[in-house]
Amino acid sequence: MRLLALFLAALPIGHSVDGRAIRPVVLGDPAAAHRMLVVGCIHGNEPAGNAIVRRLVQVGAPRGTEIVAVMSINPDGCLRGTRGNAHGVDLNRNFPSNWSRIGGPGSLQYSGPRALSEPESRYAVGLIEELRPEITVWFHQPQGIVRAWGQSIATARQFAALARYPYRSIPWPYGTAANWQNHRFPGTASFVVELPSGPVPPKGVTRWVRALRTLAVEGVRR
Repeated sequence: MRLLALFLAALPIGHSVDGRAIRPVVLGDPAAAHRMLVVGCIHGNEPAGNAIVRRLVQVGAPRGTEIVAVMSINPDGCLRGTRGNAHGVDLNRNFPSNWSRIGGPGSLQYSGPRALSEPESRYAVGLIEELRPEITVWFHQPQGIVRAWGQSIATARQFAALARYPYRSIPWPYGTAANWQNHRFPGTASFVVELPSGPVPPKGVTRWVRALRTLAVEGVRR
């Protein structure tokens, strides 16, 4: 167990197209029964989840759980204020499950020339394959709902109830991160939290962090 703890405490750092670091932060106990991954931002013009991840890192994981927090999987897009990465690729259309060619360079949901063409999406896949999180939460904006499909519905519904937030079951678009994990690791949950437009107020940040930490204790719903 000590070797596992040392490995997870020093997870590999990813890099964006422009060479910016993608740094996972390990919170809690690597030998815990429940492991959760939380990603604050994948679309660079939807950065509100970063404040939630920042606060989560400050508070830490509950006893008996492990939470791996990633501020942004798309640091180039966050810096530019663009949905896509520095290649203009929508990273949440670049994952291999149900990937399809969408648009082209310059289009809003350009899925890239092929699945996993981008270093950021390749890093996310590698991280999830190493961690095998029981639950992954991806923050987006601005729809104002928790959304999921398939095997993730029950866990996402529970999370929405914990956060006192609307829930909707919506099929995944082509090439999404959540859909890829659902197919790659049956029995896990990967879903999306669509925050409203604009920054999350401090009370809202506290509410989301509390819900994340509670879900980390409860684990996936079957």
